[in-house]
Amino acid sequence: MKQTTKDNWPVIRKYDLDHIDKIALPLGGIGTGTVSLGGRGDLRDWEVVNRPAKGFVPTNSFFALWAKPAGGAAVTRCLEGPIPFYQYEGGLGASANNAGLPRFEKCAFAAAYPLGQVMLSDSAVPVDVRLQAFNPLVPGDSDASSIPVAVLRYVLSNKTNKTVAASVCGNVENFVGRDGTTDKAKANVNEFRRSAGLAGVFMRSNGVETSAETFGTLSIATTAKTGVTYRTAWADVNWGDTLLDYWDDFSADGRLQTREQGNVQTPIASLAVSVTIPPKSSREVTFLITWHFPNRMTWTPKKPEQTQPCNCEAGKCADDNRIGNFYTTQYADAWEAATRTATALGALEAKTLAFVRTFARSSLPQVVKEASLFNLSTLRTQTIFRTPDGHVFGWEGCADKVGCCHGSCTHVWNYEQATAFLFGDLARSMREIEFGYCTDHLGKMSFRVNLPLSQSRDWQTAAADGQMGCLIKLYRDWKLSGDEAFLRKLWPAARRALEFAWIEYGWDADRDGVMEGCQHNTMDVEYYGPNPQMQGWYLGALRSAEEMARHLGEDAFADKCRAMFENGRRYMDEHLFNGDYYEHRILPIEDAAKIAPGLRHESMGAKNLGVPELQLGSGCLVNQLVGQFAAHAAGLGYLHDPKNVRQTLMSLMRYNFKKGLSGHFNHLRSFALQEESAMLMCTYPKGRRPTRPFPYFNEVMTGFEYVAAVGMLFEGMEDQGLTVIEAIRQRYDGKKRSPFNEAECGHHYGRAMASWGAVLALSGFDYSAVTQSMSFAARPGRWFWSNGSAWGECEIRKSGRKWTAAIRVLHSQLSLQTFALHEIGQRVWKSGKTIKAGKVLEFEMIA
Repeated sequence: MKQTTKDNWPVIRKYDLDHIDKIALPLGGIGTGTVSLGGRGDLRDWEVVNRPAKGFVPTNSFFALWAKPAGGAAVTRCLEGPIPFYQYEGGLGASANNAGLPRFEKCAFAAAYPLGQVMLSDSAVPVDVRLQAFNPLVPGDSDASSIPVAVLRYVLSNKTNKTVAASVCGNVENFVGRDGTTDKAKANVNEFRRSAGLAGVFMRSNGVETSAETFGTLSIATTAKTGVTYRTAWADVNWGDTLLDYWDDFSADGRLQTREQGNVQTPIASLAVSVTIPPKSSREVTFLITWHFPNRMTWTPKKPEQTQPCNCEAGKCADDNRIGNFYTTQYADAWEAATRTATALGALEAKTLAFVRTFARSSLPQVVKEASLFNLSTLRTQTIFRTPDGHVFGWEGCADKVGCCHGSCTHVWNYEQATAFLFGDLARSMREIEFGYCTDHLGKMSFRVNLPLSQSRDWQTAAADGQMGCLIKLYRDWKLSGDEAFLRKLWPAARRALEFAWIEYGWDADRDGVMEGCQHNTMDVEYYGPNPQMQGWYLGALRSAEEMARHLGEDAFADKCRAMFENGRRYMDEHLFNGDYYEHRILPIEDAAKIAPGLRHESMGAKNLGVPELQLGSGCLVNQLVGQFAAHAAGLGYLHDPKNVRQTLMSLMRYNFKKGLSGHFNHLRSFALQEESAMLMCTYPKGRRPTRPFPYFNEVMTGFEYVAAVGMLFEGMEDQGLTVIEAIRQRYDGKKRSPFNEAECGHHYGRAMASWGAVLALSGFDYSAVTQSMSFAARPGRWFWSNGSAWGECEIRKSGRKWTAAIRVLHSQLSLQTFALHEIGQRVWKSGKTIKAGKVLEFEMIA
């Protein structure tokens, strides 16, 4: 069959008709919100209006196909696969969701995020349809990856020996003023527009207040140069005949005739493109859906009587609740977003495909590619947003209609590794907030940042794991970038943040390198006494501070950090390791006056300080090696005795990994159940379980599972690590849950991006822009690498004792002085070269 379409897109995972029901692939840019591509080709969860909106689908928003073979009868179909019967038993709800539209008989889905493809076929339709949907995603280029657009390309393949006349029509309701939570649409209007290389319908409102959170603009446009017809409104008639009128009109000849809007407040925009398809050939039609909603509100809006009067002019607003969006400062409205994207679409798609193809052809196991790549979708959801100054903020996750757990929570965002290695500028922005705004003059870091930034430290509690983890991330991000000014700017606050651990009645008041004090942490309680979770973070922070201080010439402070690290490391291995894993030694603090201010949350932890409840105790904890996980990702080396690390990981597989949960009791949230396999948060194989352990001990959460799995991969325990990751992805299989929505406290949970650590563990990739050095594991294969600004692949080959390595830079440029394969004697080559995109640098050595 002759093909006139784009090259075939890479695929990492395919889903058959039985595994598409829950698929919802987010299409949108970083910090812009998304509309999700459903597994059957539908568009669902239109979450573009500044907050989550699970289940929100604008009225009569769908795509349709008309096709007529020469001399034959025309057919019209909704461009979707069949609907599951259990979802539609009739009634007004089913009618509102257009359940009565004829659809394709067969449907399958293929993905390599951000690329989603829906394959549709039907014996009664003369063309097969492949929907290719994506949003640009280019590591190292946050601007290209932050466009408020969903690109939908419909590839129509003529199955017959006759010429087929065909049309594709997109329909979108002008829902400005609505977002699935509020419904205040008023006097919305649609306008047909043409720009260079673009035709479409621009959607705005004459009635929604310009200061409203739901105020904004939308557009649906096509790159087609001919064959375009449109409607700016559907007929204003009752009894559902608006849809009847549209269907009759489009089914007649695949073209649209205009209608009057009447009294409709939210008119439907329709855009159709007609093409002629020769026998056994293909044609494509591309649509862009764009949006622009500038009035994002703060995490926890104040009541009206607490705010200043709103006075919006030229995009500025005195409302304390309004914080705005970065992406809306880059475009005047949705139409400009569409026109600028259309102009650059070829280049944007080529760069996105280059990234995904490179990643897809790497030697990583398929399940690792899936887990690490598909979880990048979280960066595009309402979990993430950017304020007009460009700073990045994140909820922990998303509830159905609101963000879940505000404030870029440090003890959650510590776990994810994707942002730093793919978008270093965004990661450094988060460090600037943590140290530049959230850390006070004493070194106490509010583990949740309040907005606007003038209120950044209003959250009064410091988290031991959150604060220490931020120090490791600061070291990692400085190392990856080599940004000297960035380090020098934040170092004074970073040093205070570490020294805060040593204050009177603090986490380590006696300064012995061991955390004994009241330690608020990601389990939403305080631990009392030394424990592996906090101690690991602390050891990593001490090592990070040592490296940064020594670089800055503060040798005395670096020496102090090193001495405390050595003592703390020795204590953990000698006193907390029980032969199988690390335990928590509970040391009560009976007098609340001996807990420094800001360390204890007023309502979440133990009430009885003499015998504190909600502790870990003797449990085998899923993330007891989380500090080691972060240290390996940052290239800090071992924090603990390597033998104990390996034994602990073996114990986690023995005690915590369950093949089926049918017999497992869980008194809280269920993220896995019944026949599903998973790694439990905590078990008590040695007995001595507290009557009331920390709250989540019976649960399962993917971010924590990835920490354990990646730890196994770093230790060469590949079968075990991949078993854990495979269990996660089998739970997110498209049938039971969406492959693009690993949940914890909410949808699209930030911690799940810990999965990127598996890429680092298996490739052995480590890079320092400070020393301009790169290393990989001595492991033949093709390995994707990225350092937050540049990316490419390293191909390693072995023939006898001879090793060769070819570094390809595919984006930006790489400064390199030394290169090593670190398992074969730490041999290093001197190169002293800057490798630009498109260039290859080759090395050779004899083991």
